[in-house]
Amino acid sequence: MAKYTKLQVIQAMKETGMVPVFYNGNLETAKQVVKACYEGGVRAFEFANRGDFAQEVFGELVKFANKELPGMIMGIGTVVDAPTAALYIQLGANFVVGPMFNPEIAPVCNRRLIPYCPGCATASEVGAAQAAGCDICKVFPGDVLGPAFVKGVRAPMPWSQLMVTGGVKPEKANLEAWFKAGVTCVGMGSNLFPKDVIAAGEWSKITELCKNALQIIKEVR
Repeated sequence: MAKYTKLQVIQAMKETGMVPVFYNGNLETAKQVVKACYEGGVRAFEFANRGDFAQEVFGELVKFANKELPGMIMGIGTVVDAPTAALYIQLGANFVVGPMFNPEIAPVCNRRLIPYCPGCATASEVGAAQAAGCDICKVFPGDVLGPAFVKGVRAPMPWSQLMVTGGVKPEKANLEAWFKAGVTCVGMGSNLFPKDVIAAGEWSKITELCKNALQIIKEVR
Protein backbone atom coordinates (compact mmCIF):
# COMPACT_ATOMS: atom_id res chain seq x y z
CA MET A 1 0.00 0.00 0.00
CA ALA A 2 1.05 3.59 -0.62
CA LYS A 3 2.42 5.32 2.45
CA TYR A 4 1.74 8.85 1.24
CA THR A 5 -1.52 10.44 0.13
CA LYS A 6 -2.16 11.72 -3.37
CA LEU A 7 -1.95 15.31 -2.13
CA GLN A 8 1.35 14.67 -0.36
CA VAL A 9 2.85 13.19 -3.52
CA ILE A 10 1.75 16.05 -5.75
CA GLN A 11 2.91 18.60 -3.20
CA ALA A 12 6.37 17.00 -2.99
CA MET A 13 6.70 17.10 -6.78
CA LYS A 14 5.66 20.76 -6.85
CA GLU A 15 7.82 21.89 -3.94
CA THR A 16 11.08 20.27 -5.03
CA GLY A 17 10.42 20.63 -8.75
CA MET A 18 12.40 17.52 -9.64
CA VAL A 19 11.79 13.76 -9.76
CA PRO A 20 14.89 11.62 -10.47
CA VAL A 21 14.30 8.68 -12.82
CA PHE A 22 16.58 5.68 -12.31
CA TYR A 23 16.88 1.95 -12.86
CA ASN A 24 19.49 -0.55 -11.78
CA GLY A 25 18.98 -4.27 -11.28
CA ASN A 26 21.40 -4.37 -8.35
CA LEU A 27 19.53 -3.68 -5.11
CA GLU A 28 22.52 -2.31 -3.19
CA THR A 29 23.39 0.09 -6.01
CA ALA A 30 19.78 1.24 -6.18
CA LYS A 31 19.69 1.80 -2.41
CA GLN A 32 22.83 3.93 -2.53
CA VAL A 33 21.44 6.02 -5.38
CA VAL A 34 18.11 6.63 -3.62
CA LYS A 35 19.95 7.56 -0.43
CA ALA A 36 22.29 9.91 -2.32
CA CYS A 37 19.32 11.66 -3.93
CA TYR A 38 17.58 11.92 -0.56
CA GLU A 39 20.65 13.55 0.98
CA GLY A 40 20.65 15.96 -1.95
CA GLY A 41 17.12 17.14 -1.11
CA VAL A 42 15.02 14.89 -3.35
CA ARG A 43 11.67 13.81 -1.89
CA ALA A 44 9.99 12.03 -4.82
CA PHE A 45 11.90 9.30 -6.68
CA GLU A 46 10.85 7.34 -9.76
CA PHE A 47 12.28 3.84 -10.13
CA ALA A 48 11.94 2.64 -13.72
CA ASN A 49 10.34 -0.71 -14.53
CA ARG A 50 12.96 -1.61 -17.12
CA GLY A 51 14.54 -4.95 -16.29
CA ASP A 52 13.80 -8.52 -15.30
CA PHE A 53 12.67 -8.79 -11.68
CA ALA A 54 12.52 -4.99 -11.38
CA GLN A 55 9.51 -5.49 -9.11
CA GLU A 56 11.66 -7.38 -6.59
CA VAL A 57 14.21 -4.58 -6.45
CA PHE A 58 11.45 -1.98 -6.14
CA GLY A 59 9.71 -3.80 -3.28
CA GLU A 60 12.93 -3.83 -1.27
CA LEU A 61 13.65 -0.20 -2.14
CA VAL A 62 10.27 0.85 -0.77
CA LYS A 63 10.96 -0.98 2.51
CA PHE A 64 14.40 0.64 2.68
CA ALA A 65 13.06 4.16 2.04
CA ASN A 66 10.19 3.78 4.50
CA LYS A 67 12.61 2.69 7.22
CA GLU A 68 15.73 4.74 6.53
CA LEU A 69 14.65 7.81 4.55
CA PRO A 70 11.69 9.56 6.22
CA GLY A 71 9.73 11.62 3.74
CA MET A 72 11.12 9.96 0.60
CA ILE A 73 8.21 9.15 -1.71
CA MET A 74 8.86 6.17 -3.98
CA GLY A 75 7.07 5.83 -7.30
CA ILE A 76 7.30 3.52 -10.29
CA GLY A 77 7.92 4.52 -13.91
CA THR A 78 7.79 2.91 -17.36
CA VAL A 79 4.36 1.40 -16.66
CA VAL A 80 2.37 0.72 -19.84
CA ASP A 81 -0.52 -1.51 -18.69
CA ALA A 82 -2.98 -1.83 -15.83
CA PRO A 83 -1.77 -5.21 -14.44
CA THR A 84 1.75 -3.84 -14.05
CA ALA A 85 0.40 -0.75 -12.26
CA ALA A 86 -1.59 -2.97 -9.88
CA LEU A 87 1.50 -5.09 -9.15
CA TYR A 88 3.60 -2.09 -8.18
CA ILE A 89 0.81 -0.46 -6.19
CA GLN A 90 0.69 -3.65 -4.13
CA LEU A 91 4.44 -3.30 -3.57
CA GLY A 92 4.01 0.21 -2.19
CA ALA A 93 4.26 2.55 -5.18
CA ASN A 94 3.05 6.02 -4.22
CA PHE A 95 2.72 7.19 -7.83
CA VAL A 96 2.74 5.60 -11.28
CA VAL A 97 4.40 7.09 -14.37
CA GLY A 98 4.24 5.89 -17.97
CA PRO A 99 5.79 6.80 -21.33
CA MET A 100 2.29 6.97 -22.86
CA PHE A 101 -1.32 7.39 -21.74
CA ASN A 102 -3.23 4.14 -21.21
CA PRO A 103 -6.81 4.87 -20.06
CA GLU A 104 -6.99 1.41 -18.45
CA ILE A 105 -4.33 2.41 -15.89
CA ALA A 106 -6.19 5.50 -14.65
CA PRO A 107 -9.05 3.73 -12.80
CA VAL A 108 -6.61 1.30 -11.16
CA CYS A 109 -4.69 4.24 -9.69
CA ASN A 110 -7.78 6.37 -8.99
CA ARG A 111 -9.39 3.58 -7.00
CA ARG A 112 -6.43 3.68 -4.62
CA LEU A 113 -6.04 7.48 -4.79
CA ILE A 114 -2.57 7.18 -6.31
CA PRO A 115 -1.34 9.75 -8.87
CA TYR A 116 -1.00 8.47 -12.43
CA CYS A 117 1.33 10.61 -14.56
CA PRO A 118 1.00 9.39 -18.17
CA GLY A 119 3.24 10.39 -21.05
CA CYS A 120 1.52 12.86 -23.38
CA ALA A 121 2.77 14.36 -26.64
CA THR A 122 -0.31 16.30 -27.83
CA ALA A 123 -2.85 18.68 -26.32
CA SER A 124 -5.54 16.05 -26.97
CA GLU A 125 -3.62 13.44 -24.97
CA VAL A 126 -3.16 15.88 -22.09
CA GLY A 127 -6.88 16.66 -22.16
CA ALA A 128 -7.87 12.98 -22.27
CA ALA A 129 -5.56 12.20 -19.36
CA GLN A 130 -6.97 15.08 -17.32
CA ALA A 131 -10.51 13.85 -18.01
CA ALA A 132 -9.42 10.45 -16.64
CA GLY A 133 -8.28 12.06 -13.39
CA CYS A 134 -4.56 12.61 -14.01
CA ASP A 135 -3.47 15.66 -12.01
CA ILE A 136 0.06 15.82 -13.43
CA CYS A 137 0.74 14.80 -17.01
CA LYS A 138 4.19 13.83 -18.22
CA VAL A 139 5.42 15.63 -21.33
CA PHE A 140 7.39 12.98 -23.19
CA PRO A 141 9.72 12.86 -25.01
CA GLY A 142 10.77 16.29 -23.79
CA ASP A 143 13.85 16.56 -25.98
CA VAL A 144 11.66 16.09 -29.07
CA LEU A 145 8.73 18.30 -28.01
CA GLY A 146 10.72 21.13 -26.39
CA PRO A 147 9.69 23.98 -24.03
CA ALA A 148 7.56 25.56 -26.78
CA PHE A 149 5.17 22.61 -26.54
CA VAL A 150 4.64 23.23 -22.81
CA LYS A 151 4.03 26.93 -23.39
CA GLY A 152 1.70 26.15 -26.27
CA VAL A 153 -0.43 23.70 -24.28
CA ARG A 154 -0.68 25.91 -21.21
CA ALA A 155 -1.84 28.94 -23.22
CA PRO A 156 -5.38 27.56 -23.82
CA MET A 157 -5.19 25.07 -20.88
CA PRO A 158 -3.52 27.09 -18.07
CA TRP A 159 -4.70 24.68 -15.39
CA SER A 160 -2.43 21.97 -16.78
CA GLN A 161 0.27 20.63 -14.45
CA LEU A 162 3.06 19.19 -16.55
CA MET A 163 6.18 17.19 -15.71
CA VAL A 164 8.68 17.01 -18.54
CA THR A 165 11.00 14.00 -18.94
CA GLY A 166 13.60 13.38 -21.62
CA GLY A 167 16.50 15.69 -22.36
CA VAL A 168 16.32 17.50 -19.03
CA LYS A 169 19.78 18.48 -17.77
CA PRO A 170 21.02 19.78 -14.39
CA GLU A 171 22.07 23.01 -16.08
CA LYS A 172 20.68 26.52 -15.65
CA ALA A 173 19.90 27.24 -19.31
CA ASN A 174 18.05 23.94 -19.72
CA LEU A 175 16.06 24.12 -16.49
CA GLU A 176 15.26 27.80 -16.91
CA ALA A 177 13.78 27.15 -20.36
CA TRP A 178 11.45 24.45 -19.01
CA PHE A 179 10.27 26.33 -15.94
CA LYS A 180 9.76 29.59 -17.84
CA ALA A 181 7.62 27.59 -20.29
CA GLY A 182 5.43 26.57 -17.33
CA VAL A 183 6.32 23.06 -16.17
CA THR A 184 5.31 22.06 -12.65
CA CYS A 185 8.37 19.83 -12.27
CA VAL A 186 10.95 17.92 -14.27
CA GLY A 187 11.88 14.25 -14.42
CA MET A 188 15.64 13.79 -14.73
CA GLY A 189 17.34 10.53 -15.67
CA SER A 190 20.73 9.80 -17.20
CA ASN A 191 22.08 13.34 -16.82
CA LEU A 192 21.69 13.02 -13.06
CA PHE A 193 23.32 9.59 -12.95
CA PRO A 194 26.50 9.50 -15.08
CA LYS A 195 27.49 5.90 -15.85
CA ASP A 196 31.07 6.38 -14.66
CA VAL A 197 29.87 7.79 -11.34
CA ILE A 198 27.54 4.83 -10.77
CA ALA A 199 30.25 2.35 -11.75
CA ALA A 200 32.74 3.94 -9.36
CA GLY A 201 30.21 4.15 -6.52
CA GLU A 202 30.83 7.87 -6.07
CA TRP A 203 27.50 8.50 -4.39
CA SER A 204 28.48 11.93 -3.03
CA LYS A 205 28.70 13.20 -6.62
CA ILE A 206 25.06 12.26 -7.18
CA THR A 207 24.13 14.07 -3.96
CA GLU A 208 25.97 17.14 -5.25
CA LEU A 209 24.26 16.96 -8.66
CA CYS A 210 20.86 16.80 -6.93
CA LYS A 211 21.67 19.73 -4.64
CA ASN A 212 22.85 21.84 -7.55
CA ALA A 213 19.84 21.00 -9.71
CA LEU A 214 17.36 21.80 -6.92
CA GLN A 215 19.15 25.08 -6.22
CA ILE A 216 18.96 26.05 -9.89
CA ILE A 217 15.24 25.23 -9.92
CA LYS A 218 14.69 27.52 -6.93
CA GLU A 219 16.50 30.32 -8.73
CA VAL A 220 14.75 30.03 -12.10
CA ARG A 221 11.20 29.60 -10.85
